[in-house]
Amino acid sequence: MNLILDERHAKIVLRVLLALATLLYVWLPAAAGAAEIKVAAASDLTFAFKGVASRFEKQTGNGIKLTYGSSGNFFAQIQNGAPFDMFFSADVGYPEKLEAAGLAEPGTIYEYASGKIVMWVPNASKLDLSRGLATLLDPGIRKIAIANPQHAPYGIAAVAAMRHAAVYDKIKSKLVLGENISQTAQFVQSGNADAGILALSLALAPAMKNAGRYVEIPAADYPPIIQAAVILKSSRNKELATQFLKFLKQPATIALMARYGFSIPKDSAADRGAMSAPH
Repeated sequence: MNLILDERHAKIVLRVLLALATLLYVWLPAAAGAAEIKVAAASDLTFAFKGVASRFEKQTGNGIKLTYGSSGNFFAQIQNGAPFDMFFSADVGYPEKLEAAGLAEPGTIYEYASGKIVMWVPNASKLDLSRGLATLLDPGIRKIAIANPQHAPYGIAAVAAMRHAAVYDKIKSKLVLGENISQTAQFVQSGNADAGILALSLALAPAMKNAGRYVEIPAADYPPIIQAAVILKSSRNKELATQFLKFLKQPATIALMARYGFSIPKDSAADRGAMSAPH
């Protein structure tokens, strides 16, 4: 009787071990094959890229580590050896300079979007936004938030638009500068500024969309904000970075970016036509 029980027990243990071995065989290769790319991304991508990264990770099983900041600061960090695999700039000029300096993988610059700026105020504000940037001349305004034009493309666009509207010289003493466009949004959302010139992509994010209102500034009033990505020469995950670039060109990804106000430059839209979406 004991012998029979021992044999049964041995068979059960063997089955359990075989089942575990099978699970390990299936799981370990996937885990060993998983990779992660480190991405330096312009702050206007903060909300849009949450969905983009989540979809990419689900589709491929690989990871993306996103760090947000101003494009100019990232440019300087990359020049000094910051360990990123990819750089998503709010200004195509920075990737072009990296390529010229031999710090970017040749031929990998991709103009993934063009950005837009808006004037945004909290819901409690009584300012009449229908007047456009002339609204900023209202004597009740104490502080106006923009991104620092020294290193933030959206700050450069904001200054250009204010100059075009002939209000810059009259209100420049009221400007408060955010380190990047996300910090700029925080200034006005928190009440530390009465109005702000922000990226449309942030104004469309749920938190800000429900907290305030905005008016879009005509694109003809400031230089085009052509945003571009590039794979860095120092990247150890160039294959995965290339895969992410292809993922950005998928219709579903482009549609997701469009929800946050991004449009795809014509040349890039034509380029994506040759790319097929993986299943």
